[in-house]
Amino acid sequence: MPERIRTRFLIIGSGVAGLHTAWRASQRGDVLLVTKRSLFDSTTAYAQGGIAAALGAGDSPALHRQDTLAAGAALCDAAAVQVLVEEGPARVRELQTAGARFDLDPAGRLKLGREAAHSINRIVHAHGDQTGAEVARTLVARVRETPRIRVLESTRVLDLIVKRGTCYGVRASMRGRATEIIADATVLAAGGCGQIFRYTTNPVVATGDGFAIAHRAGVPLMDMEFVQFHPTALDTPENPLALISEAVRGEGAILVNAKGVRFMVGRHRLAELAPRDVVARAIFREKRHGPVYLDARKIGRAFAKRFPGIFALCKARGIDPRKDLIPVTPAAHYMMGGVATDLYGRSHMPGLYAVGEVARTGVHGANRLASNSLLEGLVFAERVARDLSRLRPPKNVPRVGRWEVPPFADRGAAQVAADEIRDVMWEHAGLARTARGLRIARERLAEIAERLPEGATEEQNMVLTAQLVVEAALRRKESRGGHYRADFPRARKTWKGRHIEV
Repeated sequence: MPERIRTRFLIIGSGVAGLHTAWRASQRGDVLLVTKRSLFDSTTAYAQGGIAAALGAGDSPALHRQDTLAAGAALCDAAAVQVLVEEGPARVRELQTAGARFDLDPAGRLKLGREAAHSINRIVHAHGDQTGAEVARTLVARVRETPRIRVLESTRVLDLIVKRGTCYGVRASMRGRATEIIADATVLAAGGCGQIFRYTTNPVVATGDGFAIAHRAGVPLMDMEFVQFHPTALDTPENPLALISEAVRGEGAILVNAKGVRFMVGRHRLAELAPRDVVARAIFREKRHGPVYLDARKIGRAFAKRFPGIFALCKARGIDPRKDLIPVTPAAHYMMGGVATDLYGRSHMPGLYAVGEVARTGVHGANRLASNSLLEGLVFAERVARDLSRLRPPKNVPRVGRWEVPPFADRGAAQVAADEIRDVMWEHAGLARTARGLRIARERLAEIAERLPEGATEEQNMVLTAQLVVEAALRRKESRGGHYRADFPRARKTWKGRHIEV
């Protein structure tokens, strides 16, 4: 029989949302946090940008709300955005009090930067371009020093345990051992799905596990067609690609084509600081005629101090941003859709919450505003943690019955399948989509799913998440935000405010 673990609160994932939820929920009961690799393996640790919050002079939640709604292309949930911008500043201050070493100006105030589609400087950074790593370091330290939090690393969640429409926990493989984790509440904080695309900035753990696990259990997902492609990943033959934060463009870097011509000025009034979907598609079009570069030479010697991480990344690849052009390409970066939740992170299934990138709170709409993702993780993790305190332990916890962990898959065959998924999605469900291409993707993904080797649980999650993206993209017959249909190249009034549930 499987090993059985009982806990009050189960958190799945170790990014900003999972760590913050675990830390704050531990004040209300015992917490078990599981992660399929280590505590530091998450997209959060890769985040170069920062945290957007109305903390500076002349800024306000109202202005932050306005910018967020504008970027979201008429698909944001206004109430969720209001929660984000109103509660965001307090969450950032709390994180600073918890030990996060954010960048300060000479007067000791938070040094605020500016990024695309923000009307004012409001981005908090740490160590220039290492904000995510600093947030992860701070929260991991809090989690590790909290006695009521138990951490299980190298633990793969396989499926939810659902009885009579209620979630009671998960089936998991704990270093190959079948394990049932029973909880009063289960919180999905499993991150995103960038690894279903050939080019991505997401770490190798971002295989869409949370989306697939929820869908298999019958939990509604929403807005899965809205994938954000970051405009400027370093164009090198790697997986994942190194990210060149748009904060570099915020400091004055410009985009030029193979002829050295700046091309964003005529494309959008904000030029290089236009919303990400606009910039990404412009680069995508330019790359049909040759390479595209980020020209940051005007930043000069200050580049190494302002962006030490990016400087090191470039130098390791033979590029000196102070005097060389930086080759860039769009890459899958962030999923705006996910498990549909309310303002407290509750999914449509009793006992199951979702928070962070795996959740669809409604704050991002069709296009996430830069640096709102770490903020969303903090704000809604706090709300989830507070809501957990109202829960009472279930009176009758059902027995699951005998089951076994699937055998380890043939890794060679599984890797071939994963590469095929990435190629299909990049070619047919990437920056420019058509009905014909999406139908081809649907057929090819079904074929891949049929021949996946037994035990390829991660690849099964990848292909299912890819199918959800394709299905939603086929059904939205317009272009809006991160979703661009070449056969329906404009936003349509009849689709304004409409959401697709899968």
